[in-house]
Amino acid sequence: MQTGIIGSGNIGSAVACRLVALGHEVVMANSRGPASLADKAETIGIVPGTLQDAVRAADFILLAIPEFAVARLPAGLFATCAPDVVVLDAGNYYPGLRDGQIAAIDQGTADSMWVAETIGHPVLKMFNTIHANRIVESGLPAGTPGRICLPVAGDDPAAKAKAISLAEAMGFGGLDAGPLAESWRQQPGTPVYCQHLGLVEARAALAAARRKDVEAARAEAIARARRWNADGDKVGIWDASS
Repeated sequence: MQTGIIGSGNIGSAVACRLVALGHEVVMANSRGPASLADKAETIGIVPGTLQDAVRAADFILLAIPEFAVARLPAGLFATCAPDVVVLDAGNYYPGLRDGQIAAIDQGTADSMWVAETIGHPVLKMFNTIHANRIVESGLPAGTPGRICLPVAGDDPAAKAKAISLAEAMGFGGLDAGPLAESWRQQPGTPVYCQHLGLVEARAALAAARRKDVEAARAEAIARARRWNADGDKVGIWDASS
């Protein structure tokens, strides 16, 4: 299997670690260029590459970068992807100091729908509800009590089936979380977000999600940013799941 990962932070590195162990060829790219990834090549076993190298992967492409960085990707980057490649979006929108303000998301568009529109390619929302350390440490065989579920939202049934199979191979329960328009149910502020639930509990949590909770979490992020700005604090809004 070939996987390209755009983003060398916590989530991108954690997924790379697990996929290399499964025998995937993993090409990783970031904004600083291949030379900056020499340590990841040595410790994880990834192949350092450019953005263009990463999107040539035949099976999966993982976007593991903040929303502000998605907007800065080169135009047309995904135009020459392999026809059956599955693009996974692990991002979460944190308005304020990290991602600024994205009008379409603020007005109600699910963040991964905005990502798909921005890059010009369909995506599945996956890996956004789990902390990076859990990806590395918490994979378990099917049927084991406490096995964490990974919701997968998207519009292509075949792509979702492939992504769910990937989750299972990594030691997690894969759950079809519905169409991409419903992926807000796994955004920050919802009952499934970073709670590391099992399959049954995750399905119930997705059903219990309410848009007002997403809006409240977003409003709190903006309020924190304003407080930090007022105090002169330069710390950004960041989360290990992003």
